[in-house]
Amino acid sequence: MVKIIAEIGSVHDGSFGNACKLIEAAAEVGADIVKFQTHIANEETLRNAPSPSYFSDEDRYSYFERTSFSVYQWAKLKEIANKNNLSFLSSPFSIKAVELLESINIDAYKIASGEVTNFPLIEKIMSTKKEVFISTGMSNFNEIDQALSILKSTQHLTVMQCSSIYPCPPEKVGLNVIESMKSKYSHIAKIGFSDHTLGFAAGISAVVKGAEVIEKHLTLSNMMYGSDAPNAMEVDKFKSFVEMIRETSIIINSKIDKDDISDYKEMKEIFEKSIVASRNLPIGKILEIKDLNFKKPGTGINANKYKSVINKKVKKEIQVDQLLTWDDLE
Repeated sequence: MVKIIAEIGSVHDGSFGNACKLIEAAAEVGADIVKFQTHIANEETLRNAPSPSYFSDEDRYSYFERTSFSVYQWAKLKEIANKNNLSFLSSPFSIKAVELLESINIDAYKIASGEVTNFPLIEKIMSTKKEVFISTGMSNFNEIDQALSILKSTQHLTVMQCSSIYPCPPEKVGLNVIESMKSKYSHIAKIGFSDHTLGFAAGISAVVKGAEVIEKHLTLSNMMYGSDAPNAMEVDKFKSFVEMIRETSIIINSKIDKDDISDYKEMKEIFEKSIVASRNLPIGKILEIKDLNFKKPGTGINANKYKSVINKKVKKEIQVDQLLTWDDLE
């Protein structure tokens, strides 16, 4: 079954209450995993580090400080997630953040796209022996290969195709990369897709391409503060998204035997055509094509047998529109 990650990221904007509500929303929509980001400002960034173009309302250092949670709060969030049958996942952005998450016994780690070349962080995560998801939105295959050389002995590893564009336009989704990743990495990892588009099509298409994990941003409202919320999916739509992913997975993994038509027996009798008399036929009549017509239901001699009926002799009187049977003929 495809695993679905509800990416909360920093949509909570530092509100512990909103973070709790977002976990409950993730459970409501049917996700399997809820994901956060664990930032410790002075461990991961310089104060004068530039911000991305889509984030301009405050400097990132202040934002990370303002929106961070205490160890106690992280532990409570994990507890709420697990009580709602969700695995609790987070992306740490520093070694200290890994240590914090280990102190609450985090279920699994996500390596964010910008951390793929941060080998000390990857080595630290590797040492925890936890399940790892690695995002590849900013990386080429050489960089991915180097990161995976560190993670190759990880027991549970998922490599995620994504494009670090917010929102991601359809032409930049790159589902062809999923096929390449399956070819290159399926011996050591599952292949997943982190969806940064605004709609449904990319995630569903990724499942068709073979993605076993789908991640998408979840928000209570697109009007919430921060860079993630406008590019996330609101609860009602996310629930539909999950339902579509589940149905797509069933469709892909359910094989049918085209030669087994037992499911359609009743429909065949209703919709197929049988051979009927086109007019009243006397005893002894040698049947010609003009004596025959073809009408529902399909409970008599099937229309595909008409050549076997032609030149047969009628043994008893047959009325117009009467279904022919083999007992009527000799």
